[in-house]
Amino acid sequence: MLDVLAAINKTTGNATVGEIHRLTSLDKATIVRMLTTLAHAGYIVRDSDSRTYRVTGKTLQLSVGYNRHQAIGAIVSEDLAQFRQSIGWPSDVSIFDEDAMLVIETSRETEPMRFFRKPGYRAPVLHTSLGRAYLAFCPEEERQAFLERAQKNPAPEFALARALDALEALLENVRARGYATMDESYSRENYESKFFSIGVPIRTHSQVFGAMNIIYLRRAMTPDAARDQFLVPLIEVADKLAAKLETHTGDIA
Repeated sequence: MLDVLAAINKTTGNATVGEIHRLTSLDKATIVRMLTTLAHAGYIVRDSDSRTYRVTGKTLQLSVGYNRHQAIGAIVSEDLAQFRQSIGWPSDVSIFDEDAMLVIETSRETEPMRFFRKPGYRAPVLHTSLGRAYLAFCPEEERQAFLERAQKNPAPEFALARALDALEALLENVRARGYATMDESYSRENYESKFFSIGVPIRTHSQVFGAMNIIYLRRAMTPDAARDQFLVPLIEVADKLAAKLETHTGDIA
């Protein structure tokens, strides 16, 4: 049931049963039963005209007492805003959260709805530059624990976890280049192939805190041009954020 609630929360607007099915691979009849239960509990509401579902404010009760993301967001927000002004393109900062990258701060606020991702958005680990950058550089134990969970999850976003040779080749490439890019299928399904991204880990020599990206219009530049223009400043900002987070380890543990 939590998978259904998470799927609704992932959509930029109201979610249909079909969209939830695509994100979870659950049987549609099962999804409808779970939606009914969630609606009765007050966690979602149904729009009878559009036959779509959205989460309610009651879902915030599920995160009471968990404020690590807010603490990190407060630390990185000023630098992220300044970075947006300097390069002209928006960025996200995210942390790993069990089965997704949790976006905790973003500079996308003024973007069109199709492009907007508010803090709290859960980005797929295996399809986004955020997730790939983090997974390539995170501790081996954490990576293996994620893969074991992902391999048991039938949702399409975890399919790559069951193709280990292909995944390891992808991650080795990320390590060799020092950055990750968005999967083509994710760009197509979420942004109509209009946007792409480049991502790097936020890390010190001893710890990986998360990942950050830059999102840009594909018609404005090629992936190679984005790498040449953005990679160095992106790494510089990520390193700056990592150094700040390291000094606040006691506050964000």
